[in-house]
Amino acid sequence: MNHQYIKTNDISLHVVQAGPVDGPLVILLHGFPEFWYGWRQQIAALTEAGYRVWVPDQRGYNLSDKPAGLENYTLDLLAKDVVGLIEPAGEETAVVVGHDWGANVAWWLAAKHPERLSKMVALNVPHWAVMARQLRQNKAQRRKSWYIFFFQLPWLPEALLRRNNWALAARALQESSRPGTFSAADLEKYRQAWSQSGAMTGMINWYRAVIRRQPTQRPDSRIRVPTLLIWGAQDRFLGQELAQPSVDLCENGRLALVPEASHWVQHEEPEQVNQLLLDFLKS
Repeated sequence: MNHQYIKTNDISLHVVQAGPVDGPLVILLHGFPEFWYGWRQQIAALTEAGYRVWVPDQRGYNLSDKPAGLENYTLDLLAKDVVGLIEPAGEETAVVVGHDWGANVAWWLAAKHPERLSKMVALNVPHWAVMARQLRQNKAQRRKSWYIFFFQLPWLPEALLRRNNWALAARALQESSRPGTFSAADLEKYRQAWSQSGAMTGMINWYRAVIRRQPTQRPDSRIRVPTLLIWGAQDRFLGQELAQPSVDLCENGRLALVPEASHWVQHEEPEQVNQLLLDFLKS
């Protein structure tokens, strides 16, 4: 794997690159509170199959730029960051695969910049219109999404997560996943990423901006890019009832349920997720 810094959309992103330079481009987008390392079990499988893989630390995370201000974390800007990676790769289009917040960016990309995506894969995050409707109408989902509202507070979330060497952040990963999913060595790498100057504020600003800096113009909710939604059915943050309505908004969409997996599906069931990805990319 090569580590590069790439200028895109007026910022610099740290990007891990692997695979043949003439292979089809696949961009993997992590979510909260991860960084490129969250895709480590997918990178090898994709490159061995002949794909060129780029895995950025998204803005606000780990070694990438962390601009101040909520206006720098809108969905429009986050999507443009990814478009700005496709161009220096020398490609017109890419396959974009996103988990958690990375999936939210992938959904937005597919709606606003469909000409830049050949295919899209989302893991355990619904279409934004489905999520908005569920937050309005589904009390159970609002309870599961309590942290979104907690993150709207200034400074306190960062302070609590940082205490005792990031004990709360590490425990949140462990308690929401199957036992053994995140090893002590894994968590040490996450602590290093969270400890980068300004990182936790940048990471939480994604949540603050989605509430307080909403787009003035939303795209058509229909998704015309071929889409695969992979969903770990034991997700503690997002109900399975959000999955099929999201696929229903796709002109060419498919849902793949992973019954025993949690929100951290690509960590817990890497072989199954890798096979789903490769089958979809080859189809």
